[in-house]
Amino acid sequence: MNEIIFFGRNKKPKLIKNEPNKIIKPIQFKFENENENENEKQIKQISTSYFATIFLFENGKAIEYSRENDSNQNPQKIQIENIQKVTVGYTNLAILTKEGNVFAKGLYMDSDDEKKFINISSLIEDKNDRIIQDIVCGDDSVYLLTSNQNVYGIGSNRFCQLGFDSKTLKKAEKPILMMKNVSKIFSSNASNSFFLLNSNQELFCCGGNNYGNLGLGESRRKETKIQKLTKIQNIPKGKIIDVQTGNFHSMMLIEDENSKRKLYSTGNYQFNGLGKTANTYEFTEIKSSLFENDDNILEFSIGNCNTLILTSNGKLIASGDNEYDQLGTGNTEDNQIFLIQIEIPKLRFNDISNYHVSSGNQNFFLYYSLSSFSNF
Repeated sequence: MNEIIFFGRNKKPKLIKNEPNKIIKPIQFKFENENENENEKQIKQISTSYFATIFLFENGKAIEYSRENDSNQNPQKIQIENIQKVTVGYTNLAILTKEGNVFAKGLYMDSDDEKKFINISSLIEDKNDRIIQDIVCGDDSVYLLTSNQNVYGIGSNRFCQLGFDSKTLKKAEKPILMMKNVSKIFSSNASNSFFLLNSNQELFCCGGNNYGNLGLGESRRKETKIQKLTKIQNIPKGKIIDVQTGNFHSMMLIEDENSKRKLYSTGNYQFNGLGKTANTYEFTEIKSSLFENDDNILEFSIGNCNTLILTSNGKLIASGDNEYDQLGTGNTEDNQIFLIQIEIPKLRFNDISNYHVSSGNQNFFLYYSLSSFSNF
C-alpha cells in the first residue's frame, strides 16, 4: 500500500486535479491515472522541483508530471526500465538504472531536444569509470558518483558548481572529473552549489555562495562563487548523514556517538528555512523546543526557500517561504523564520522510520517507502 501526503502549490500541470492552485492543509495524494493502476504500485521515491515531479515505484518504473505534459495534464510514463533512483533539478532531471547507467534531459545537456533522454554516463571518457553508484541534480547540473568512487559533473558551471572557473568553463557538455576517492555526494534540486565527502570523511564544497550558504566562515562570506572544491573547516563532530543546500541556506544532519541526530544550518535567515533569526556563516546547531529529548530527526529536505523536517515522533516541522501558504499558517505574507509544526492527517502506518520527505520549488510531499534516499 501507498501513502502520499501533498501540500503547497498545485502548480500547472496540476498534480491533483479538481483541487485549488494552492493546497493549504496537507491532503492525501491519489494518482489520477487509474487505468494504469499506478496507485497500487509501491512508491520507492518522490523527487520534485520546478521542472517536474517524478514518482518512482518499487518495480523500477516511473511516471513524470512535467510542465511540458499534454493539455489533459496526465502523467507520462518514463520509457526507461530498472530505475534505481531519480533526481530532479530546476531545469533538468536524471535517472539512475540498476545497471549503473544514467539518463538525463533538460537544459545544458548535450542534446538537440531538451525533452529527450541521453545516456550521460556513456560520455565519460574513461570507459572503466562508466558504472554509476549515485546521482544528484543541482539547479542546472548533474553529478555522478562512480563505482570507482570518482565524481563527475555535467551541465551549467555559471556559478562554478562544477568546481572550475566559470569564465573559462561556462558549461560541460560531457561529464568532467571533479574529484577522486569520494564516498558521498550531496546537492539539492534548487541549488547552484555542491557538497561531497571524500574517503577521509572530509567535507568539500563549490559553487554559489551569495549568502554564505556554503559554511566557509565569516572571512569568505562575500565570495559569491567558490571556484574549486574547498574543504569546509570546523565541522561539528559526528557522522555526516546528509547535506543539502537551497538558494539562501544549507543544512547538515549529523549523528553523534549516541545515535542522536542534530541539525546544523548556515546562510541567510530572511527568506528561507534557516531555522534561526540571524545570519550565520558556519554550520551551527538549530535548537528548538519542537525537538524533544526522546525525539530524533529522521531526515530533512530543502526546497528553494524552505526546509522540511521529519522526526521519530512523527512530527513534520518546517520553516521558510510561505507565499502559497504551503506551511499551512493561513498567512501567505508571513515567511516563517522560526520552525513550526505542520498538522498532518493521521498516518496509516506505525513505522515512522519508513516515511520520507521531499521538498520542491513550492510544494512538499510526505510519503511512505521502504527505501531511503537521504542516506543513499
